[in-house]
Amino acid sequence: MDTLRGRLLVATPAIESGPFLRSVVFLLDHDVDGALGVIVNRPLDSEVDDVLPDWAGLVNAPVCLFEGGPVAMDSALALGVIADVAPAGWRQMAGRVGLVDLEAPLPGHGEFTGLRVFAGYAGWGADQLEAELEEGAWLVVDALDTDLTSPQPETLWREVLRRQDDDVRFWTTFPDDPSAN
Repeated sequence: MDTLRGRLLVATPAIESGPFLRSVVFLLDHDVDGALGVIVNRPLDSEVDDVLPDWAGLVNAPVCLFEGGPVAMDSALALGVIADVAPAGWRQMAGRVGLVDLEAPLPGHGEFTGLRVFAGYAGWGADQLEAELEEGAWLVVDALDTDLTSPQPETLWREVLRRQDDDVRFWTTFPDDPSAN
């Protein structure tokens, strides 16, 4: 089994509603037991300062919590893109992207080129994601570090699709509400 860890899942128009509608998910883990990731394009109205005030000054704009997924929305996890050397409390997931221990000492300014805090996560059981991929619910594409910390996460779904080399770029013109077309 080839792992999809460190790649993006981009929701296709086959997902017509629910928490994954037009979502972009960064996969943190993927193996025979299932997959785990965070939705990187769903900013919430809650500010990081409201739940983790010490971390607010280290988070990229917009400085809010992100809906990481429908599982465990009452828990927080952070992803950081390291600048150069991995700081204490950072665990590599893929390339320069890793999980940040929110209980560890605060990193110094400049140790991360990007940092986001997520409420909840997305999870799939064994073979569940593979079945959704076969159904055409997801497109798997390479992730850029900047996808995780886009200053305009609301446009990320379209941006990721636009940079693909094939016809999936045309999905960016798919209306938000196809019944209104």
